[in-house]
Order: sequence, then C-alpha cells, then structure tokens
Amino acid sequence: MPIILSQLNAAIAAMRALLPLEFPADAIIRRFFRDNAILGVQDRAFVAEVVFGVLRHRFFLESLAHPVTPRALVLAYLIKYHGLNLRELDGFISESEKKWLAEIKGIKIDGLSLSIRAELPDWLIEKLRINLSDEQILALGLALQKTASLDLRVNTLLAKRDEVIAILQGEGIDAQITPYSPCGIRLAGKPMINRHELFLSGKIEVQDEGSQLLGYLLAPKRGEMVVDFCAGAGGKALLLGALMNSKGRLYAFDVSEKRLSNLTPRFKRSGLSNLHIQRINDENDSKVKRLSGKIDRVLVDAPCSGIGTLRRNPDLKWRQSSQSIEELKTKQGAILSAAAKLLKPGGRLVYATCSFLAEENQEIISNFLNSQPQFAVLNSTELLAQQKIALDTGEFLQINPQQHQTDGFFAAALVRGG
Repeated sequence: MPIILSQLNAAIAAMRALLPLEFPADAIIRRFFRDNAILGVQDRAFVAEVVFGVLRHRFFLESLAHPVTPRALVLAYLIKYHGLNLRELDGFISESEKKWLAEIKGIKIDGLSLSIRAELPDWLIEKLRINLSDEQILALGLALQKTASLDLRVNTLLAKRDEVIAILQGEGIDAQITPYSPCGIRLAGKPMINRHELFLSGKIEVQDEGSQLLGYLLAPKRGEMVVDFCAGAGGKALLLGALMNSKGRLYAFDVSEKRLSNLTPRFKRSGLSNLHIQRINDENDSKVKRLSGKIDRVLVDAPCSGIGTLRRNPDLKWRQSSQSIEELKTKQGAILSAAAKLLKPGGRLVYATCSFLAEENQEIISNFLNSQPQFAVLNSTELLAQQKIALDTGEFLQINPQQHQTDGFFAAALVRGG
C-alpha cells in the first residue's frame, strides 16, 4: 500500500515526540495517538512500525544522518529498511535529501563497529563480553533487531488449545502451536486480537512463550498456597491460577497500584476464583510478613533491566545504563531474600528476569545461596521435563530470541530444605 504524505508527517511528528526518550516509548506513542485522535488504524500502524523500526536500527541510522533529526531518521529508515522507493517521496523531500537518500541504499553495514552492527550500546556490549564472544554478541544483537512474534496463552480453565487454533484458522488467522509451552499459540502478523471474542471472553491472553514457561517451571498444584511476588499486570499470576485449576490460594503482590489495576479486568475475564490481588509498600510489607513460612511456591519475576525484551522495547538501550543495573541488583537481592522467607520447608521458589546479564541472574542466585544455605538449586531442564516440556538449557532456564524465538529470559528454581 503506498505511503501518503500525512502518514510521513505523522511518523516524523511521533519521532520528535519520542526523543530524547524521557519516558518509555510505548507510553509516549500512546499519548501521541491520544493527542492525534484523527489518525486512522492504518495510520497508527504505520507510525508505530516506523518509530519502533527507527529505535531498533538507531545506531546505524544515526551514523548515516547528518545532522541527526527526527525527519532524517525516519527518511533513512524508510529507504534502508522499509523498502521505500525514492519516487514515492517526490514532492516531500528536497534535492539534497534525495541525493543523500540515494547514497544510503548502497551503504553496507559490514566493517562497521560491533555496536552499530549489533545495535547495542557500548556499555551493554562490555557487559556481554564477560560471557559471550563478539560473534555471539552480534548474533544476539541481530535477533533483537527483529520484530517479536505475537504469542497467545490459552486459558485452560475456559478453553482447549486445539479448539482455539481451529477457531482462529477458520477465520484466516495463521495460528500455530508454540514449540515449548503446552498452552501457547504463535500468530503470524499482528491481528487485532484484543478485540476478538476469544480475548474478550477470557479464553486467550497475550503472553510471550518465554513468560509462559516460568509458570510451568514453578508448577503449582491444586490446593497449594502460591505467591506471585512481583505480579505487575498479572499475566503470570493468571497462568498460575489456571495451572492450579483455581483451587487453593494465589496471591498477586506488587508495589504499583497502576499495574495491579490493569490486572483487575483480566482477572474478571479469567474465570479464576482463587486469586487475591494485594498492593504492598515494599518487600517487607506486613502483608508479606504474615505469610512467612506458610507458602508452597513463590514466583519472583524480579524488576530488571529488561534487556531480553529489546525486540519489543528497543528504547531500553538508551533508558538503562551501568548505573541503573547496579541499582537493580541491590533491589533484586532484597526482593529474593524477602520472598524466600515465605516458603515452608520443601517449598519451591523460581527467580526470573528478562535479562541476559549474569550480574542480574547467576550472580544474584550465587550471592543468595551463600547467605541462605538451607536453599538448593533444582535442575530446570528436569523440572520442565516433568511437565512434558523438552527444553534443555542446563541447570538454569536460559532462553533467547535467536535460539528459541522468545524474549530473553533467565530463571533459577530453588527449593527450601527441611
């Protein structure tokens, strides 16, 4: 479909509103769309694609554009990555811009710095080099430049996966089972699934397959006492409730009233009756302490850098830093220690992040085990095999987009001794 000039102007305006990324990109774009309500569905889709495309390739695009302006970034992206023909920009660009854009088409990325080729900041590359070669970093960076798939989780309380797939395929939607999650579906393209009757009736939720696997690693049983310690908008809590068949007691804790408010309508759709949503002030809240030693299973999806979600949130490359990682590590250690106190002897805790960085993952677990000798690591591969999930990443669950077509996740399963 040909691009119209109003869409180009809207994309440039959105890019101007986005930079210098003082807030999360998705929040800025939502506000931009709210302030520009005249934009239609196709206009918004085009603007979102371009803006996030620029963010995915910003290091390379900024090496091409002089000066670096929102207009230059958008035009360079459209020519280099969107396949736009210069003739389609007649009447919109100047002769000097036309000459510059013509040159861009022939520029090769080979031979440029690793930061530009991988589209990762220098501070992140230095951290990744602790455990990865430059070739591995480049492969990871290239995978993170791709658009994430749209994954669904079937609410097994209300529907069966094969039935949902049959409905979607019957409507011409390309829907396939996910490689690992027993309740996952992967869609081709980006259909408006949040308006579908399956979604509105609670039979499906949007959730990355990697996120779904965390629930199966925790593997809560019917009748147990379970806590989702950092519940956020509650996607994992809803999965845990379904795995429990809504039997037992499930707590969803979070410090953010706003995030928990997003869980409320999802909870109403879910058919669950055992979920208890509670806002806490911090990890030492009295609501947490009163459950000390009483809980069978705890999920700690810890606040983290989010580096594993760069396919969806490319702005994090500029919104995180070495300093912010240090601050997160302190918080991660404190949350893990507080959550561990909830477990009864024999209870299981899963600590997870959507980060590739060892200092947010293995180092946090190592420090915790050194101070809490009553805990031991369980083998994640074996735990998943018990759930009939064939995924071998070793002792810890470590998945990434280039190997598993998921967001990047790390998880460690721990058991409290008697």
